[in-house]
Amino acid sequence: MTTITGTYYNGHLKLEKPIKTKKPINVKVTYKEDSITRLALSDFSFLESQELLKDFKGSFSDEVIEERRNAL
Repeated sequence: MTTITGTYYNGHLKLEKPIKTKKPINVKVTYKEDSITRLALSDFSFLESQELLKDFKGSFSDEVIEERRNAL
């Protein structure tokens, strides 16, 4: 097993050093508890979300799926 370090932010993992591999590898990500900011339900506003998405034409679910596919 090899340990590497990096930074996870906004859905993306950036490694400090690149890994050369010819095939996909399985990984586990462990993070320090003090580096996570906890969110509460009161941090979200459904009205604000509706306002931000009022001109969005399409499927929000499809956009989320596509974004996650592109992140791989």
